[in-house]
Parts: sequence; C-alpha cells; structure tokens
Amino acid sequence: MQLHANVFGAGQPLLILHGFLGMGDNWKTLGKKISEQGFEVHLIDQRNHGRSPHSDEFSYDYMVEDLLEYCTTNNLDTIHLLGHSMGGKVAMLAAVKHPELISKLIVADIGPKYYPLHHQDILDGLNALDFEVLKSRGEVDKELSLYVPDMGVRMFLMKNLYWKEKGVLGLRMNLSALIKNASEIGVALGEEYHYDGTALFLKGEKSNYILEEDQPGITRQFSNAYIREIPAAGHWLHAENPSQFLAEVLEFVKN
Repeated sequence: MQLHANVFGAGQPLLILHGFLGMGDNWKTLGKKISEQGFEVHLIDQRNHGRSPHSDEFSYDYMVEDLLEYCTTNNLDTIHLLGHSMGGKVAMLAAVKHPELISKLIVADIGPKYYPLHHQDILDGLNALDFEVLKSRGEVDKELSLYVPDMGVRMFLMKNLYWKEKGVLGLRMNLSALIKNASEIGVALGEEYHYDGTALFLKGEKSNYILEEDQPGITRQFSNAYIREIPAAGHWLHAENPSQFLAEVLEFVKN
C-alpha cells in the first residue's frame, strides 16, 4: 500500500505517524518547525486515514508493512521515527521488528501495554453523521456534539471533513473499517519484543495513558528509553504544549 505523505525540508529523514482518527496534517505546524532545524520531515497518513488508501485489513502489523514499503519506495535507509498514540504503537512495533531502520525512536503518550477500547462515543458520533441531511460544517458540529461534548476533540475529528462534490460533505477516513477493527487499536506489544536502540517516551502531565506503574514495563522492553513529562498537557501533548514538545524532540534527535 502506497501511503500519502507531505514532506518538508531537507536532511536526516524524520517520519511522523499520527494517532487514531487523525492524519499527517494534524502535525503540519510542528512538522515545519522540525524541518527548519535540518530535517526532512514526512507527515504520513496511515492506512484508512487521511488521503491514504482504504482497506478492510487493519492492524499494527499491516501498518508496519505500509511504513516499510514507504521507506523502500522513498529510498529511506535509516530514519528518526515519531509516533503519537496509535502511531506510537506502530512506531514501537516497527522498531522492535526492524531496528536497523530506526536511528532515534520517539513515542508520544502511549506505552506498550494493552489499552481497553475507549473511543466508542466518538465512533458512534461519526457513524451517526448523515451527509444527505447535514450540509454544512456547523450542522456536522452540532450533530457530533451530542456524542462528543469536548469542542477540541470535535475540531480534531472535523479535520476529516471534505467536499466529495459540490454540496456533499464526506469523511476522508475509512470509517467502516475503523469501526470493524477498533479492538486492534488497544492491543499490547508482545512481551517477547525488545528494542535496545535509543528511545524517548513523552507523556502528558495531565494524561493517564502512561502511569507511574507503567514505566518499568516500558524500560523492560525498551532498555535505552528515556521517559519525559510534558507539563500542562494531556494526551494531545504536541498540540497542548507545542513549544516544550518541540524542545524535547529536537534535543533528543540532535544529541
């Protein structure tokens, strides 16, 4: 599967993998700032997300295969790899399976453990959108608010809206495949997997995705991992405290 990506800058390749229901565009502002520091930044849309191809097949193994194919097609021999949430799980699996590909690994607000399904309200809300009835972004937002009260989350989700044709809205994501395979999102990284390369795990101070009791599990599987906290930020730490996030990423990849 040939993934869609936007590429900025020149230098050492740094690939960014977005989270569930997101897209590479979510990282455009930060990606451009990283590229200005001498990196070739690739903002990737993963399968069934953004402008990348749709498929009924959806798992972390498939997403790692997609990433490898992307690197091969674009002649990328070694990369820095940054993944947030679902993208962080892809990044971890890529690192343990293909350590020769990864120069520096950055995982944003996710650990290797199992996470129970917790996106159901969001998926129900997206599934309830009837684009034969809803003819404006305002109408979509009003309908979504019945399921997703948090305006910030709704704004994030509504980045997926586009005009399929004149007067007809649609979602870029392959919603049916994502609903069908939603249980895949929380699966744990197999205990048999270990990565000895340098890794940085960034956790949001207000997020509950990486707890204190999770840290021994992280360092057990990622023996050279640093775990750093981004203050005044939750799960969307790169959006909630972008300056601190950027500083941590640049310090790590430059040193």
